[in-house]
Amino acid sequence: MHLMKKNFKILFLVVFVSVASCSFTTKEFKDPDKDKLLLDLISYVLQKGHYDPKDIDDAFSADVYENFIKGLDPLKRYFLASDLEEFSKYKTEIDDQIKNKDLSFFDLVYGRFQERMDDVKKIYPEVLSKSFDFNEKEIIDVDYDNLAYAESKKALKERWKQQLKFTTLSGYYDLVEEQKKRESGDTITDTEETIDDENIIDISGKEKKSETKAEEPFEPKSLAELEEKARETTKSSLDEYYDFTKDLERKDYFSIYLNTIVEEYDPHSNYFAPQEKDRFDLQMSGKLEGIGARLQKKNDYITVIEIINGGPAWRSEKIEVGDAILKVKQENEDESVSIVGMRIDDAVKLIKGPKGTKVTLTIKNVDGTISDKTLTRDVVELEETYAKSSFVEKDGRKFGLINLPQFYFDMENYKERNAATDVKKEILRLKEEGMEGLVLDLRGNGGGSLRTAVDIAGLFIKKGPVVQVVSTEKTDVLEDKDSEITWDGPLVILVNELSASASEILAAAMQDYKRAIIIGSKQTYGKGTVQSIVDLNQWVQNSDLGDLGAVKMTIQKFYRVNGGSTQLEGVKSDVVMPDRYSYIDIGERDYPNPLPYDKIVAAKYNVWDGYLDYDETIEKSKARMAQNEQLQLIDDNAKWIKLRRDEKEVNLNYNDYSAEIDKRKEDAKRYKALDTYNNHLDFKSLPYEIALMKQDTTLSEKRKRWHKNLGKDMYIEEAVHVLEDLKLNTIKAKNVADIKN
Repeated sequence: MHLMKKNFKILFLVVFVSVASCSFTTKEFKDPDKDKLLLDLISYVLQKGHYDPKDIDDAFSADVYENFIKGLDPLKRYFLASDLEEFSKYKTEIDDQIKNKDLSFFDLVYGRFQERMDDVKKIYPEVLSKSFDFNEKEIIDVDYDNLAYAESKKALKERWKQQLKFTTLSGYYDLVEEQKKRESGDTITDTEETIDDENIIDISGKEKKSETKAEEPFEPKSLAELEEKARETTKSSLDEYYDFTKDLERKDYFSIYLNTIVEEYDPHSNYFAPQEKDRFDLQMSGKLEGIGARLQKKNDYITVIEIINGGPAWRSEKIEVGDAILKVKQENEDESVSIVGMRIDDAVKLIKGPKGTKVTLTIKNVDGTISDKTLTRDVVELEETYAKSSFVEKDGRKFGLINLPQFYFDMENYKERNAATDVKKEILRLKEEGMEGLVLDLRGNGGGSLRTAVDIAGLFIKKGPVVQVVSTEKTDVLEDKDSEITWDGPLVILVNELSASASEILAAAMQDYKRAIIIGSKQTYGKGTVQSIVDLNQWVQNSDLGDLGAVKMTIQKFYRVNGGSTQLEGVKSDVVMPDRYSYIDIGERDYPNPLPYDKIVAAKYNVWDGYLDYDETIEKSKARMAQNEQLQLIDDNAKWIKLRRDEKEVNLNYNDYSAEIDKRKEDAKRYKALDTYNNHLDFKSLPYEIALMKQDTTLSEKRKRWHKNLGKDMYIEEAVHVLEDLKLNTIKAKNVADIKN
């Protein structure tokens, strides 16, 4: 726990404040019914403390109605049209029920969902007891948002039959391909591809062997036997899934209902049930025990939203943000378990495990392919979450690169170690070796300590405001008050769609001051809000109801020094360079109910006048990018990924299905050049690290890997070009020198 606190990492900047800051008035909560008390208490806390409280009206009711039903049955595989007709009478009454502590809507939907779950438990074994005909011409439509609810139990059964056929086809295809390879003496790798859609429940639990055991005699099976095995695996996986769901209680579903209400305020406001509150440090640290990734459930899918630097997933280079985990297999078990539709808590239990053990994850990759990835569980290497630097040499000139994975700090002692002091140390080391320009890499940096962001900004400007923080009561301007400038030379900041919160604050300030040129995605993530945690137990005296949990709610918004919010808009790069996330829904704007973008009065600040050709340099860079063929290939690849993710029809005919996979493999060959790109830059560690490497071979290997990846990075290449183009105002530089002396 001490290590977790020392390396406290927050993906989206969260600020802990006392409940008193929310200006609550006294109110007693004595209802003996725990569910009704929670409903009353949570709505009160949100109305009194949220930055932008909602009107609890018919429109609010309609949204909760739609989202709760969708939350329980996102793929329309349980409820019937007649159920929705019965539910619809409550569509504009939920607001009144919240005010009156009435649970009629929840009770009706919850009870009906249990009935439909029981119906489905009878359907799938019957369907899977009979063979599928994969020679039929058939297509499954996976556009569930526009799919009508089944009109009858018979129609629902047909819907499940088609879904189960798709799942079994996926497993059948893998078995056929594996047999072909074994017949030819080849082996199956962990990059074999199948077709899936992000909305399709892949519940086959199939296992793709990464190696052939020599001691196992190979006996070819008939196609009929392979089809039967695929069905058995599909059934086994579903059995496992419903074995998990039987342990869910009414309180688990009521937590979903409460969260549906809370999330109507904004996507970062949530209700934490007691068991979730107990794990809050784990969730906020961003460290999922075992593989080093942060996960989120979206519809029925468990999706990777952050890779923790230094963790097993990061070290493996096999997992990336946007991947969906479909199945989990332990190293000593024969079959995978589907986690599609599973509660995230239960999925975590399967994924995490003791250091040194292996887990195989069936992944739906960002580009739509399906593959198995085997990881060895381990702890996060803390040193890899800290700032690190390298020299970049080009044509005899030296430039500095600092990679900052997060804005970290020590919760117990800020001065002990934090991102700002570490970045300052690296700058001073780079300067000693003759650095002529600096690249600060914030790509994938999801945020962290606000104070470190302000302090880092202060390393590049004399003094002045860095960010404005607005609550319902006041506006605070956080400033750099230290006139010392650690680096007064050319500065470039790299960002992407995953640069969020504190990263956006720093990049925005440097852009507003015209202190740095921002290179990267069209815009950053766009999270400009601050959250607070409110323990609900403090509101109830002498309660026998047990732990009530907590509410995380938005209490403040961030604004740039120019007055614009970073909410939704993020930071727009001065020079836009596309990447594979360019056309994927991954930012704040892609979540439901985000707070809006707006502006306030600008703070008083003086634009940096240390450059002679700031705007001209940006235009030169844009011109280079317009002519760059490699960049065009990256953009084409991003569009291809988007196209694949948007496909809504899949063939259930084996030959057509197989042909589609072959075509995708062929299409993918065009983008292999992206993995072999060479920017012809030389990367070298600083002298102090070279000395450490003599005793630490592991560190040496880490830096070799980092430098190898940097050698393929065209974003670093363009950053160096920009540093070369930037010309300093020598008069300004002299004045700065005089100030220092």
